[in-house]
Amino acid sequence: MPAKVKFWAMLIAISCVVFEQMTEQAPALTVEVAKKCNALAAKAFPPREIGNPAAGVIGGGKNRQKYYRECIENEGNVDHNSKEAK
Repeated sequence: MPAKVKFWAMLIAISCVVFEQMTEQAPALTVEVAKKCNALAAKAFPPREIGNPAAGVIGGGKNRQKYYRECIENEGNVDHNSKEAK
């Protein structure tokens, strides 16, 4: 019986090592990058009415989200010409 336990323990250990090697690590999101990207997105897509978040943003909310996501993926470095037309 101990031979079976050793076999399965070794198989699990090898599987864990193999799967760990296969996974790709994503860069961690830092507070500084998130704040920078939020400020850049707010500047690129200002609100329609100041003080009224229900009014939406100029250029559309989905475009702002896309811009923010690209900024996060590039760790705070965005191409300012990538903003879609209003």
